Amino acid sequence: MATAFLALVPAAGASAASPAELPPTLSASAAAWQLKRLTVAEAGSMAGYSRARFPHWAGQGERCDTREIVLVRDGQDVKQDESCRAISGTWYSEYDGKTFTNARDLDIDHMVPLAQAWRSGANEWTDAQRKRFANDLEGPQLIAVSAASNRSKGDQAPDQWRPPRRSYWCVYSRAWIDVKSRYGLTITETERDALGEMVATCHGPNGR
Repeated sequence: MATAFLALVPAAGASAASPAELPPTLSASAAAWQLKRLTVAEAGSMAGYSRARFPHWAGQGERCDTREIVLVRDGQDVKQDESCRAISGTWYSEYDGKTFTNARDLDIDHMVPLAQAWRSGANEWTDAQRKRFANDLEGPQLIAVSAASNRSKGDQAPDQWRPPRRSYWCVYSRAWIDVKSRYGLTITETERDALGEMVATCHGPNGR
């Protein structure tokens, strides 16, 4: 399954994000347009997959790693210790609408899970390219959410799992399509149909 590894640049049609959203992602209309242009293919094999093939939580300077950067970005009034670990703050989990004050209750979710990416073309990338994907702070690939919701999601695509908070389906689908487009990853037919249903829920300020 040949795929193109795209440069990490703002997606065409990207809309400005509010502080409560992911980094700028596709608008609803751009996402609907882009969804039609993604390559539809059967899910690939998991042969050879390991999370170690996607080196994640890479160092980001000043003793910080990717996880800590996302915790600061997605939280409010976040304070860090001398090792860059979040020791206090408030976080709202967009997936299930729950608020947390302990960073240990949060996971950093890969919008398109690592195993899901492997099955849709990342198996052909180099480990350096997979590291870039797993630590992407420029696109909407990383988000701090409750550990429970992240583990419920696992490596499932939108035809298998959707955020329990239905009002987040619009942003979630836009972000998923954006990531798949940026990295030239394929989608299955049922994944495409589920994303189409979710994009159709967009309205108001999130439906730009």
